Parts: sequence; C-alpha cells; structure tokens
Amino acid sequence: MAKYVTISCLGPRPLVIEADTPAQEAVEQMIQHWQHQLDQVLPDRPDLIVLHEACDRPDQRKFPQDRRLAYYKVRSFQIRDYLAGVARQHRCYITYPAHIEAEDGSWRNAMQLIDREGQVMGAYHKNYLVPDEFDKNAILYGKEAPIFECDFGRVAAAICFDLNFDGLREQYAKAKPDVIVFPSMYHGGMMQNYWAYSCRSYFAGSISGLPCTVITPLGEVAAQSTNYYSFTTAKVNLDYAVIHIDENGAHFLKIKQKYGTKVNIHDPGFLGCVLLTSESEDVTVKEIMAEFGLELMDDYFRRSEEARYMPGRIER
Repeated sequence: MAKYVTISCLGPRPLVIEADTPAQEAVEQMIQHWQHQLDQVLPDRPDLIVLHEACDRPDQRKFPQDRRLAYYKVRSFQIRDYLAGVARQHRCYITYPAHIEAEDGSWRNAMQLIDREGQVMGAYHKNYLVPDEFDKNAILYGKEAPIFECDFGRVAAAICFDLNFDGLREQYAKAKPDVIVFPSMYHGGMMQNYWAYSCRSYFAGSISGLPCTVITPLGEVAAQSTNYYSFTTAKVNLDYAVIHIDENGAHFLKIKQKYGTKVNIHDPGFLGCVLLTSESEDVTVKEIMAEFGLELMDDYFRRSEEARYMPGRIER
C-alpha cells in the first residue's frame, strides 16, 4: 500500500558571524539564517527535514573556539526550541544536529530528532569521531545507534566521519531502517550509495556546502541539490522491497498484468535486483510478495550461503 513520505535536505554553508558579535546576537542571527533556509522547503510540506552537521555552529574561520564555547553557553536550547516550534507548526520531523553539552559538562556531536509535536524523540551521538574532535574539543564518542520509530517509518542516523566505518553500517544493515539520515560536513561520495544499498534503506544526506542527496535502496540518486540551490526535496514510497531477479523474475510479468500501474518494478541495471513498490491504496508489497511467492534479496543471499555449507558441497 503506497506509503509516501516527503524528505527535505538542507546544506547551506556555515553562517559567517564576526567574532566580536555578542553571543545572544549571534544566536538571533543563526535563528534568522535557519528561518530563511527552512522557508525554501516548507511549502513542499515535508514529513522530514534534515539539517547538516553542527547546523548552528558559526563559520569557524571567523568564529574561534573560545568565542564558540561562550556562544554555545548562551545558545543553550534556544535554536532547538525554535526548530521545535517549526516542527509543531508545520507538523513535520526535523533533525537538530549540534554540539551539545551533557549534564556532567562533557560534549557530544549529536543529532536530536524533533517530532511533529515539537518534542525531542531522542538523540544519536556520533560514534566515530575525527580524532581532533576529542583531542581539541573534548567531544566524547557515542556508543549507541538508536532506531527512531516515526509515524511514517523507522529512522537511523550517521554523522559525517561515521560513514567510513563498517561497524555502524553493519548494525543498520541488520536493523534495516526505512531511512538513514546523514548530517555532515563531508559528502562521502560513493559511500552514500553503498550505505543505502547495503542497508536496503533510503539515505537522506544533508552536507554543508556540498550537494545534498536522497538515495534509493538500490543506491540510485532520487534527488540532489545543485550549485545554485543548497536544498532538495524528494517524495519517496516506503512500501518497498529489494528482491533479486533470480527465481522472482519469472513472476514479474504476471504481477504487472494483474496490477498494472499499481505496482512498480524498477531495475537499476547490473545489480541483478529490483525495487518493488506498491502504488496501490489496496495492496501492500508484503501481500504481493506472499501472493506470488517472492523472496527478499537478503533471504535469497542467506539461502544461497547456507546451501554452500551443506554436506558434500565444498571441494576438498
């Protein structure tokens, strides 16, 4: 059954604020900055808005660390509360990626997820820091990778340098969230596509000063920002399954003959798999798979691997 979700990603360059700007004035400038940025995507009525890593940190070339810490103290929850008001008013989820101070005075590179009511659902703390984040900024490494249960689906997060490490990706490959959000200062290139494909998830990347992207579970770009506009919005269907062509392919024509435009079978080429989505209001992908005896690609791979280890099948 079609399950459409609209995702917006925003990746403007960090706001330039002069170092001698009073901290409260700097906070107000940052709120105005994000109000302008959000105004560009809110008319599309997104369900989920993804902001870039350290979204409320002024450009570091003009705003040195000592000023930044003073600014963070004054900022406190002001910018998060502003975003919570936007989320509540526009009935959407918004990520708030920022450097936050814990009760014990330690720091985290975090992404808090704000729900449609303007409440913080929880937080993801960057698991894999660049060494300088600890050495120079005393930011501690995160140890958990929560899955956020949103009303449209399950959301996971990775921040910037995280994208280079298989430990986190493999956790998500097992959990299979519907969407992985990626607030970052680093683009990641093909790693974005690989994470989406290997986790069978949509991938929403918000990268400051670089193209923002929405990637499909087949690793294809569904939407991307440009050199002219630092934001992008995509409407995706979360009633989907990634299935291999082997064995399943014999049923594709029969599925199309019965359901026509109510079912989409998209072949990206070369991978040997397709993205099966239901465009119907009456039938889900899960029901279609049961009706035609289709098998998820991961189950097919698992069955193939198990077959290899059956007695007498491996050469001596």
